[in-house]
Amino acid sequence: MQSLYRWRAPVYDLELAAFEPLRRLAIDNLNLQPGQCVLDLGCGTGLSLGLLRQAVGPQGRVIGVEQCPAMAERARAKIQAHGKAWRNIEVLLTPAAQVEWPADLPPADAALFHFIHDVLQSPAALDRTLAALRPGAQVVALGLCWAPPWQWASNAFVLGAALHSMSSLDGLACPWQGLAARLQQHRISRHWMDSIYLLQGQV
Repeated sequence: MQSLYRWRAPVYDLELAAFEPLRRLAIDNLNLQPGQCVLDLGCGTGLSLGLLRQAVGPQGRVIGVEQCPAMAERARAKIQAHGKAWRNIEVLLTPAAQVEWPADLPPADAALFHFIHDVLQSPAALDRTLAALRPGAQVVALGLCWAPPWQWASNAFVLGAALHSMSSLDGLACPWQGLAARLQQHRISRHWMDSIYLLQGQV
Protein backbone atom coordinates (compact mmCIF):
# COMPACT_ATOMS: atom_id res chain seq x y z
CA MET A 1 0.00 0.00 0.00
CA GLN A 2 2.97 2.34 0.52
CA SER A 3 3.58 2.49 -3.24
CA LEU A 4 -0.12 3.16 -3.93
CA TYR A 5 -0.27 6.09 -1.53
CA ARG A 6 3.06 7.44 -2.73
CA TRP A 7 1.57 7.52 -6.23
CA ARG A 8 -1.69 9.08 -4.99
CA ALA A 9 -0.07 11.76 -2.82
CA PRO A 10 0.05 14.54 -5.50
CA VAL A 11 -3.67 14.16 -6.33
CA TYR A 12 -4.97 12.91 -2.98
CA ASP A 13 -6.60 16.19 -1.94
CA LEU A 14 -8.57 16.34 -5.19
CA GLU A 15 -9.61 12.68 -4.92
CA LEU A 16 -11.11 13.24 -1.49
CA ALA A 17 -12.79 16.60 -2.19
CA ALA A 18 -16.24 15.01 -2.48
CA PHE A 19 -15.85 13.49 0.99
CA GLU A 20 -15.19 16.78 2.81
CA PRO A 21 -18.73 17.02 4.28
CA LEU A 22 -18.12 13.61 5.88
CA ARG A 23 -14.81 14.79 7.29
CA ARG A 24 -16.54 17.74 8.91
CA LEU A 25 -19.25 15.46 10.27
CA ALA A 26 -16.63 13.17 11.81
CA ILE A 27 -14.73 16.05 13.43
CA ASP A 28 -17.94 17.65 14.72
CA ASN A 29 -18.75 14.33 16.41
CA LEU A 30 -15.48 14.45 18.35
CA ASN A 31 -16.96 17.34 20.38
CA LEU A 32 -13.52 18.87 20.81
CA GLN A 33 -12.97 21.71 23.26
CA PRO A 34 -10.38 24.52 23.22
CA GLY A 35 -7.10 23.45 24.79
CA GLN A 36 -7.54 19.73 24.15
CA CYS A 37 -5.12 17.38 22.42
CA VAL A 38 -6.37 15.28 19.49
CA LEU A 39 -4.73 12.41 17.63
CA ASP A 40 -5.31 12.13 13.85
CA LEU A 41 -4.53 8.55 12.78
CA GLY A 42 -3.50 8.07 9.16
CA CYS A 43 -3.57 11.82 8.63
CA GLY A 44 -2.50 11.50 4.99
CA THR A 45 -1.78 14.87 3.39
CA GLY A 46 -3.19 16.70 6.41
CA LEU A 47 -6.72 17.41 5.22
CA SER A 48 -8.12 17.17 8.77
CA LEU A 49 -5.39 19.15 10.50
CA GLY A 50 -6.85 22.60 9.98
CA LEU A 51 -10.34 21.63 11.13
CA LEU A 52 -8.94 19.89 14.20
CA ARG A 53 -6.76 22.89 15.02
CA GLN A 54 -9.75 25.18 14.65
CA ALA A 55 -11.63 23.04 17.17
CA VAL A 56 -8.88 22.87 19.84
CA GLY A 57 -7.64 26.42 19.31
CA PRO A 58 -4.12 27.83 19.66
CA GLN A 59 -3.72 26.35 23.16
CA GLY A 60 -4.58 22.81 22.03
CA ARG A 61 -2.46 20.22 20.24
CA VAL A 62 -2.99 18.23 17.05
CA ILE A 63 -0.82 15.16 16.49
CA GLY A 64 -1.00 13.50 13.09
CA VAL A 65 0.28 9.97 12.48
CA GLU A 66 1.16 8.86 8.94
CA GLN A 67 3.31 6.00 7.68
CA CYS A 68 3.66 7.05 4.01
CA PRO A 69 6.57 9.52 3.64
CA ALA A 70 5.08 11.17 0.54
CA MET A 71 1.81 11.82 2.37
CA ALA A 72 3.50 13.01 5.55
CA GLU A 73 5.68 15.38 3.53
CA ARG A 74 2.61 17.08 2.11
CA ALA A 75 1.00 17.32 5.54
CA ARG A 76 4.13 18.91 6.95
CA ALA A 77 4.22 21.34 4.03
CA LYS A 78 0.71 22.49 4.97
CA ILE A 79 1.88 23.05 8.55
CA GLN A 80 4.90 25.05 7.41
CA ALA A 81 2.77 27.13 5.05
CA HIS A 82 0.67 28.31 7.99
CA GLY A 83 3.74 29.32 10.00
CA LYS A 84 3.23 30.18 13.68
CA ALA A 85 -0.55 29.79 13.41
CA TRP A 86 -0.08 26.02 13.18
CA ARG A 87 2.84 25.69 15.58
CA ASN A 88 0.70 23.43 17.78
CA ILE A 89 0.41 20.78 15.03
CA GLU A 90 2.93 18.05 14.28
CA VAL A 91 3.02 14.92 12.15
CA LEU A 92 4.73 11.72 13.28
CA LEU A 93 6.09 9.55 10.45
CA THR A 94 5.40 6.05 11.75
CA PRO A 95 2.96 3.16 11.36
CA ALA A 96 0.09 3.40 13.83
CA ALA A 97 1.10 0.04 15.29
CA GLN A 98 4.48 1.51 16.28
CA VAL A 99 3.55 5.04 17.32
CA GLU A 100 5.39 6.39 20.36
CA TRP A 101 3.39 9.03 22.20
CA PRO A 102 5.55 12.15 22.85
CA ALA A 103 6.90 12.02 26.40
CA ASP A 104 6.16 15.72 26.99
CA LEU A 105 2.44 15.31 26.36
CA PRO A 106 -0.29 14.02 28.67
CA PRO A 107 -2.67 11.40 27.25
CA ALA A 108 -4.75 12.74 24.36
CA ASP A 109 -8.37 13.80 24.74
CA ALA A 110 -9.61 12.43 21.41
CA ALA A 111 -8.71 10.36 18.36
CA LEU A 112 -9.90 10.47 14.75
CA PHE A 113 -9.81 7.41 12.48
CA HIS A 114 -10.79 8.82 9.09
CA PHE A 115 -10.95 6.35 6.17
CA ILE A 116 -8.13 4.15 7.53
CA HIS A 117 -9.60 0.66 7.23
CA ASP A 118 -6.25 -1.14 7.47
CA VAL A 119 -5.43 0.54 10.78
CA LEU A 120 -8.80 -0.43 12.22
CA GLN A 121 -8.16 -4.08 11.31
CA SER A 122 -4.83 -4.08 13.18
CA PRO A 123 -5.14 -5.01 16.89
CA ALA A 124 -1.63 -3.67 17.52
CA ALA A 125 -2.49 -0.31 15.98
CA LEU A 126 -5.70 -0.05 18.01
CA ASP A 127 -3.94 -0.95 21.24
CA ARG A 128 -1.15 1.58 20.64
CA THR A 129 -3.62 4.31 19.80
CA LEU A 130 -5.94 3.75 22.73
CA ALA A 131 -2.97 3.56 25.11
CA ALA A 132 -2.24 7.18 24.16
CA LEU A 133 -5.74 8.33 25.17
CA ARG A 134 -7.00 9.32 28.59
CA PRO A 135 -9.99 7.53 30.17
CA GLY A 136 -13.17 9.04 28.78
CA ALA A 137 -11.46 10.28 25.61
CA GLN A 138 -13.69 10.75 22.57
CA VAL A 139 -13.14 8.48 19.56
CA VAL A 140 -14.63 8.81 16.08
CA ALA A 141 -14.08 6.45 13.16
CA LEU A 142 -15.50 6.96 9.69
CA GLY A 143 -15.04 4.81 6.61
CA LEU A 144 -16.36 2.41 4.01
CA CYS A 145 -18.53 -0.60 4.82
CA TRP A 146 -20.67 -3.06 2.92
CA ALA A 147 -24.29 -2.01 2.57
CA PRO A 148 -27.09 -4.63 2.68
CA PRO A 149 -26.81 -6.98 -0.35
CA TRP A 150 -29.82 -5.50 -2.15
CA GLN A 151 -28.13 -2.07 -2.28
CA TRP A 152 -25.98 -3.09 -5.22
CA ALA A 153 -25.13 0.48 -6.27
CA SER A 154 -23.76 1.26 -2.82
CA ASN A 155 -21.70 -1.93 -2.76
CA ALA A 156 -20.32 -1.25 -6.23
CA PHE A 157 -19.09 2.11 -4.94
CA VAL A 158 -17.61 0.49 -1.82
CA LEU A 159 -15.81 -2.15 -3.86
CA GLY A 160 -14.27 0.35 -6.24
CA ALA A 161 -13.16 2.68 -3.46
CA ALA A 162 -11.83 -0.19 -1.34
CA LEU A 163 -9.72 -1.65 -4.14
CA HIS A 164 -8.19 1.81 -4.54
CA SER A 165 -7.33 2.30 -0.88
CA MET A 166 -7.15 -0.94 1.15
CA SER A 167 -4.73 -3.84 1.36
CA SER A 168 -7.61 -6.26 2.03
CA LEU A 169 -11.40 -6.32 1.92
CA ASP A 170 -11.49 -8.34 5.15
CA GLY A 171 -13.69 -6.79 7.81
CA LEU A 172 -15.71 -4.54 5.49
CA ALA A 173 -18.98 -5.98 6.79
CA CYS A 174 -18.24 -4.51 10.23
CA PRO A 175 -15.03 -2.44 10.05
CA TRP A 176 -15.55 -0.89 13.48
CA GLN A 177 -15.79 -4.20 15.38
CA GLY A 178 -12.27 -4.27 16.84
CA LEU A 179 -12.40 -0.64 17.91
CA ALA A 180 -15.90 -0.87 19.36
CA ALA A 181 -14.87 -3.85 21.52
CA ARG A 182 -12.20 -1.67 23.14
CA LEU A 183 -14.50 1.25 23.98
CA GLN A 184 -16.61 1.86 27.05
CA GLN A 185 -19.57 2.86 24.89
CA HIS A 186 -20.25 3.65 21.26
CA ARG A 187 -22.93 4.23 18.65
CA ILE A 188 -22.99 3.65 14.90
CA SER A 189 -24.72 5.67 12.19
CA ARG A 190 -24.80 4.97 8.45
CA HIS A 191 -24.51 7.48 5.60
CA TRP A 192 -24.39 7.67 1.81
CA MET A 193 -26.94 4.89 1.24
CA ASP A 194 -25.33 2.77 3.96
CA SER A 195 -21.92 2.72 2.26
CA ILE A 196 -20.26 4.89 4.95
CA TYR A 197 -20.33 4.28 8.69
CA LEU A 198 -19.58 6.65 11.55
CA LEU A 199 -18.67 5.34 14.98
CA GLN A 200 -18.68 7.69 17.96
CA GLY A 201 -17.53 6.38 21.32
CA GLN A 202 -15.54 6.84 24.50
CA VAL A 203 -12.48 5.10 25.88
